[in-house]
Amino acid sequence: MLTASARLALSRPAFTPSTFCARRAVSAWAKVPAGPPDPILGVTEKFKADKSPKKINLGVGAYRDGNGKPYVLPTVLKAEEIVFNAKLDKEYLPITGLASFTKLAAELAYGKDSKPLVEDRLAITQSISGTGALRIGTAFLARFYPGAKAIYLPAPTWGNHIPIAKDSGLEVKQYKYFNKETVGLDFEGMKADIKAAPEGSIIMLHACAHNPTGIDPTEAQWKELSEIVKEKKHFPFFDMAYQGFASGDILKDAFAVRYFVEQGHQLLLSQSFAKNMGLYGERVGAVSFVCADKEEKARVDSQLKIIVRPLYSNPPVHGARLVSTILSSPELYDEWLVEVKGMADRIIAMRSKLYDTLVRLDTPGEWGHIKSQIGMFSYTGLKPEQVDALAEKAHVYLTRDGRISMAGLNDSNVEYFAESVSKAVKGTL
Repeated sequence: MLTASARLALSRPAFTPSTFCARRAVSAWAKVPAGPPDPILGVTEKFKADKSPKKINLGVGAYRDGNGKPYVLPTVLKAEEIVFNAKLDKEYLPITGLASFTKLAAELAYGKDSKPLVEDRLAITQSISGTGALRIGTAFLARFYPGAKAIYLPAPTWGNHIPIAKDSGLEVKQYKYFNKETVGLDFEGMKADIKAAPEGSIIMLHACAHNPTGIDPTEAQWKELSEIVKEKKHFPFFDMAYQGFASGDILKDAFAVRYFVEQGHQLLLSQSFAKNMGLYGERVGAVSFVCADKEEKARVDSQLKIIVRPLYSNPPVHGARLVSTILSSPELYDEWLVEVKGMADRIIAMRSKLYDTLVRLDTPGEWGHIKSQIGMFSYTGLKPEQVDALAEKAHVYLTRDGRISMAGLNDSNVEYFAESVSKAVKGTL
């Protein structure tokens, strides 16, 4: 005979996973909104879905060789072999990374004879490429920079700058940079906006190969900007993702950073080795702070460790070893300089060929900016509807602001791209 408790248990409905779901009624993530697609990665997704043999992807910011294929530098392959033969362990790096790497990265950016290095007052940490460097830098500024917590970025700027700064707790403001009428630098507007910013503002500057426009200030203009920044007591934050890759000359591309340091600016610098060594997936970068003295450097170093530790604890070792191997070997270093110049020269050659073809096809407008711009990207001046037409009718993919990655062009497709652009501008595509 059943007890009272047993009869009660039988009278209850059986518990199943479906009953549990019914009781919960909705998923824990039911109210998570769909985010907008990434403007650059979205281009790549559309490109991959396109079945046309003529398709061209000019959205991705990665170097491609003359056959449109990913390129691994010969010096990187040699460094890989050296690292492999050394039979090194896979132990954790210190929080601030591989010491030989950060030393050599600093020397590459600032120069071996730079005062902050000679006087041992440069705080530097390895980072997860340039993105990680920017994240650490903005987080540090949000915590410790005195005064206003706004950062001034050029308009336009690299798409990830804004979310990185905002996620770090900084307010984002922008200064004029691009002149749509001339498809060039709005230097007067840039100067006026930086002058108008409250004293002591954080000003982010692209050291070379401005992304996305490919337009840089001249050396004379950099000197003028240095005076304005000094006069307003602003804090310069340089993003240098393309040293050597822009002009083919590592010294020329580092001019702005080195000049500002010579002029006594206490700047912050983000570096990346994704482009100039082709180490995209290795995620190798560095962020450095010019400090007043060794004691200040020690305090900044201690806080950098506190920022990095809960983010990712310590950086990956392999890519840092590759960079360190190349920069520490006189033979590999000289070979790398030739390779960097070769990549830059190929892009410069594509600029000339694109310009010549657009002119030969009587494409409406003035296209001199294609040749005068520098680095991987070019702001073509194409309108969003023309960009849409290129994707839909010519299978050519670029971001809707008209930015193209020059590295995606080669001798096999530049003619077709120019013809397609000419038709899009003429409205005959």
